[in-house]
Amino acid sequence: MKILFVMDKRVNAGSIQAVAAYVRAGDELGHTIALYGRPDPNFPTVRFSRDLADADYVVFIFESGVQWLSGLRLPRILSAIPRARRAILDADGLYNPLVRVDGYDRNHPNEAQRAEWVGRCDLLAGRVLQPSTQPQLPGVRSVPFYGFDPGLKIEPAASPTKRFDIVHLGHNWWRWEEISRTLLPSLERIRDQVGDVSFVGSWWNGTPPTPIERELEAAFSADSALFQRLRINVQPPVPYTRVIEKMSEGRVNIMTQRPLFKQLRLLTSKYFELFAADTIPLVMIDPDHAEEVYGPDGRHLALHGDVAGRLLDALQHPGRYREIVTSVRRHLEEHHSYRKRVEELVVALNTA
Repeated sequence: MKILFVMDKRVNAGSIQAVAAYVRAGDELGHTIALYGRPDPNFPTVRFSRDLADADYVVFIFESGVQWLSGLRLPRILSAIPRARRAILDADGLYNPLVRVDGYDRNHPNEAQRAEWVGRCDLLAGRVLQPSTQPQLPGVRSVPFYGFDPGLKIEPAASPTKRFDIVHLGHNWWRWEEISRTLLPSLERIRDQVGDVSFVGSWWNGTPPTPIERELEAAFSADSALFQRLRINVQPPVPYTRVIEKMSEGRVNIMTQRPLFKQLRLLTSKYFELFAADTIPLVMIDPDHAEEVYGPDGRHLALHGDVAGRLLDALQHPGRYREIVTSVRRHLEEHHSYRKRVEELVVALNTA
């Protein structure tokens, strides 16, 4: 099968790492997968193509806004590929009923905008795929999409020297409520027992958002004074080709998910990139969800309940946690490889 992804490609955010993995796994399985557009040196591991005549299916990857579609030659795509052979990957859970979590995070501001979004998707594509086990609208197909790439795996060093005790890699996008309510107070209680801490990504330093972003200012909330008091090193985002390397600078890595994603059980690339790094991953999801993704041993890596105690335990007993991580990696290679993801996508596209 020949699949052409269409997306707003960003070098340090979104699903670009997954697309690169699909290209590699597709080649191994005899499928040709590419990203629509001209070759770009900023994305050295991605195949690009504008050959619509040769594509069996086009998959639009939607992550938040759709403004980027206006920069495409969209009529050319729509005329070349029939609607039945066009699909949408709803990566951010927008193709759902109106959802608001804790009065804070939401998929749409109001019902009118939600209806407009769903209507636009229905015109654009004949099927909607969602990386969730719990799609809420009829006709939406559950496709995990994101997976584990063993080829990116960094094996633990015999005597690792780490720059940081704790790393959090990810943008401050609807994260602050949980970070400020749960993670940072826990870290403050044990700060004198922990070495250097780093947050890597955009909007953690309290930088005011641009005028366009100001409409969603709540999504970028941060307290730079609190970061300074806790002696947290803030670093800018890194290209997708350096994500796993950057995670590997920390003895422990923390993964957070925006509240909406946790409620909708949406998978992202970070669920799996974290386990390719040479680190101890701790994931801020509930233990049942962790087991659902990572297998039984995933429960031991859920940063849930006594957050401060779990952080200290992981830092003080790295050998025990390394064994757990090794077990989870085996589970991911068996159940969540990108070869498996390609096969699942092919089945989903071929099924009416």
